[in-house]
Amino acid sequence: MIARRSLLAASAAGLAAPALAQSGAWPNKAVRVIVPWPPGGSTDVLCRLLCEGLQQKLGQSFVLENRPGAGGNIGADALAKSAPDGYSMAPLTLGAWHINQFLYNRLPYDPQKDFQPISMHWQLPNVLVVSAAHNPANSFQEFVAWAKAQRNGVSYGSPGVGTTGHLSGAMFTSRLGIDGTHVPFRGAAQIIPAMLSGDLTFALDNLASYVPVIQEGRCKAFVLTGAERWPTLPTIPTMAEVGVPDFVVESWCAMAFPAGVPAAIVERASAAIREVTEPAAMQDRFLRAGAKGVWSTPQAVLDRVTRERPMWQEVVRISGARLE
Repeated sequence: MIARRSLLAASAAGLAAPALAQSGAWPNKAVRVIVPWPPGGSTDVLCRLLCEGLQQKLGQSFVLENRPGAGGNIGADALAKSAPDGYSMAPLTLGAWHINQFLYNRLPYDPQKDFQPISMHWQLPNVLVVSAAHNPANSFQEFVAWAKAQRNGVSYGSPGVGTTGHLSGAMFTSRLGIDGTHVPFRGAAQIIPAMLSGDLTFALDNLASYVPVIQEGRCKAFVLTGAERWPTLPTIPTMAEVGVPDFVVESWCAMAFPAGVPAAIVERASAAIREVTEPAAMQDRFLRAGAKGVWSTPQAVLDRVTRERPMWQEVVRISGARLE
């Protein structure tokens, strides 16, 4: 098990980092992993999966520290302000890499300058889910018809304003002509109980967080936002298959250091992620958790950010979301 506790920054680590990189000794002590989301959500679950593998491979502890809040900005800022010694890293999702710069009037960090990508970590679609006990629909078409018939509209939850759960929900209700009210939560660990109790109508959120309740039958899943069906949940159709074209939304995450970490440490960490992620057994574990485990070079992360940034800028504009 990976312990979750706060670690004090080691002031001398920054001076030692270049020597450690040259000797190949990284890591020679515990690595702090700042998770910008609460325990139980997709980012937390998938980060634990990767860190278990890194811990076994590299022989050092990878200690998770959950720092949720402000759409991931609190955790991202904590990473940005960490010592660039290779002993603080974080799983950064779309918000930190590009969405939040269009959503917030000010950010405490610069997404173009303050992060050093290590590798892609995972990618997955969003899934539309409802409570099995509180929603009569049994298909996507039935759900849309039911939602449109609600005199007071429906509500949808997300892990926060500007997350892909929020933006996907806003796109969905707008395009389908549904009167939907967005309800932000801290994460899926709070969204799911609200749905199961009947206080929330639906979520269009990251698949990984909802696989257990879908498989247990407590939630019904009607559609995925990926380009193709998911291998472990083959009965759930895609948006294109249910007649909603041009609605492909993939969430993804990349592991990162703060800017300034020596290149040799970045290369060693990236290679370790590749060796942990690529085996078939680990790929299967990622899929069962609701995501595809992926690896990339650090440059490929930057290329994807550059490629996708204009799309998310436009989606945020359409949603009308804005935060201080």
